[in-house]
Amino acid sequence: MNKKEILRMGVAASVAALLAGGAVGVRAQDETAGASAATAPSAATAAPAASAAPTAREVRKANRALSRKVYAALAKHKDIDAGNISIVARGSAVTLNGTVEEQSQIDAVAAVAKAVPGVKSVTNKLTVQRPFGQ
Repeated sequence: MNKKEILRMGVAASVAALLAGGAVGVRAQDETAGASAATAPSAATAAPAASAAPTAREVRKANRALSRKVYAALAKHKDIDAGNISIVARGSAVTLNGTVEEQSQIDAVAAVAKAVPGVKSVTNKLTVQRPFGQ
């Protein structure tokens, strides 16, 4: 049996298992690494497909959603001007960048961000910048 036949058998087994509703794992080695191997574990030992890692697009979407939640929470506080604040979310970590008009707002913005559901840590890089003429 040659490498192509082995690979086709693996694909055929995968398709058959998917049609039957089972979970499938197929592995084929690169031709330069040696002989190909195809395996199809039983449904009892294979990991369920639903627990797959999120795609890069899903991660970016979740990060944007968390940033929007933090912006929305800041908008509810009329004493905080979030116009010069940028929020970057990566996973459950939020980084605050930009400027505020008073020192007291730095801690207030961090507290609001930390209180948003889904935020586990806040890195505060805010600085004070008074408006011109003050």
